[in-house]
Amino acid sequence: MRIVIIGTGNVATILGKRFLAAEHEIIQVCGRDRLHAEELADTLSTSFTADPRHTDPTADLYVIAVSDTAIPLVAATLQLNNKLVVHTAGAVSKDVLSTCSKNYGVLYPLQSLRSELNELPEIPFLVDGNTEDDLTLISEFAATLSNQVQQANDEQRLKLHLAAVMVSNFTNHLYALAKAYCLHEQVDFSLLLPLITAVADRLHEHEPAAVQTGPARRNDEATIQKHLELLQTHTALKLMYTMFTESIRKMYSAG
Repeated sequence: MRIVIIGTGNVATILGKRFLAAEHEIIQVCGRDRLHAEELADTLSTSFTADPRHTDPTADLYVIAVSDTAIPLVAATLQLNNKLVVHTAGAVSKDVLSTCSKNYGVLYPLQSLRSELNELPEIPFLVDGNTEDDLTLISEFAATLSNQVQQANDEQRLKLHLAAVMVSNFTNHLYALAKAYCLHEQVDFSLLLPLITAVADRLHEHEPAAVQTGPARRNDEATIQKHLELLQTHTALKLMYTMFTESIRKMYSAG
């Protein structure tokens, strides 16, 4: 497909690289910051514009890869008539694009994407379209990018977006808190990295609930109290430790 990418951030960058790897043609990058648009266009070996009014009208697909709050603003500036346009957000309805084209949908990468990544990660895609024909086109396009493509309407996509926040954003916040704790207490956080990797890898073969370990799981009250004593001066961490301990105990109390 001939593609115009609207946006210059992490998602636009990684998807642009994935599009090229799948041998699609990127004919233009459009971004409100001229420097960023030029930089991404250079990375993707294409042209650029900082003015939405100069968006190339000859593309087969227009991919809006901007922040959730910016999608309605971008859609309002585009008049693409019958061209196929998609956004890449998990928590935004596809219908926000109805103002810019009669053919629209969603191409949501269910992955944490950072522009500085040297290797392209595995990316499942959730897709939707406002007509069956558009859904078919978007699904077939997504299949050239990934072997994990599923249709998901607005409600389903939002639910998976919530789950993604829990397994990605929330866990990363715990890593940040744990590292800050280690720095404060002068112990080496890097020793935890193999553990982080091993716990995540288990989920490829086991149910999360089946591999739960730790003092809360085994009702080790003595260790729990020792931990809480260590956290007397770490109020936020103590609160979170207590909350997770009680949640784990409740989940396994019937057993």
